[in-house]
Amino acid sequence: MPATSKAQQKAAGAALSAKRGETKKSELKGASREMYDSMNEKQLEEFAETKRKGLPDKKSTH
Repeated sequence: MPATSKAQQKAAGAALSAKRGETKKSELKGASREMYDSMNEKQLEEFAETKRKGLPDKKSTH
């Protein structure tokens, strides 16, 4: 499942980095912390590898 916004793609990348031990979990905040706790590495990879071109900055709430 691809990310639906640049913010979501970026948060997934941060969470994936922590899952892999490249950054500390304690450095995560907000959405990236939630993604770390609720998603596995494969799911995070799918979100993080989404191309950013054409994505909105933030997900629309409507």
